Amino acid sequence: MASVATALQFLTVPAVKKHTATVIFVHGLGDSGYGWEPVAGMFKKEPSLGHVKWVLPHSPQSPVTANMCMVMPSWFDIKSFGFKDVEDEAGMLKSKASLTQLIDAELAAGLPPNRIILGGFSQGAAMSLLTGLSSDKHLAGIVCLSGWVPIKNTLQKMLAPHSKQIPIFWGHGSGDPLVKPRFAEESVEFLRTIGISDAKPGELAGLSYNIYPGVGHSTNAQELEDLKEWITKVIPEQSS
Repeated sequence: MASVATALQFLTVPAVKKHTATVIFVHGLGDSGYGWEPVAGMFKKEPSLGHVKWVLPHSPQSPVTANMCMVMPSWFDIKSFGFKDVEDEAGMLKSKASLTQLIDAELAAGLPPNRIILGGFSQGAAMSLLTGLSSDKHLAGIVCLSGWVPIKNTLQKMLAPHSKQIPIFWGHGSGDPLVKPRFAEESVEFLRTIGISDAKPGELAGLSYNIYPGVGHSTNAQELEDLKEWITKVIPEQSS
């Protein structure tokens, strides 16, 4: 049965120049779009990124098993933070449908898919990989910060034909105690086994995998600087 999409509330950080590209950035567990507003505000001050609008969705509130079933902002249920239990595939597919609505809204406003980046942090990163790699729209790129590849078997069956050509920025802290580095390594190896190669020097297509020494379940200045540079290359001000 197809998952029924929920219309998401979201925060918009408008472009400071003529809007010609959009980043949809998906927050992590317990957060909201407001948590990433400072980053969007910092990025849009860059002359090379003034044309970018940011869409920062807010997840629904739902019980999270791993947090004693407390109701909190969550894109899907997490049974345990060891990621050893059965994944909440139904919840993920429902959120995927909702994020797809945000992409479709940008397309309906006249933006081509190759001017849209979908990214996120932790849970939001997992959702961005699932949504972006299975979308029938060939997006400009996918960002995964402190995330992992979810429901691998299902995703493999849903992969879009163009998924091997999508630029992917992956950033992960070597000291992440929650989404441990080995989960990132296993996820990246999975992407390689399904044909998503590492990006070659001077090229955008493929995986740019970056480990940040000593960083926990968070970002640091270097990671954000690397991401800023990558976004500038993937959706430059002048569309080619």
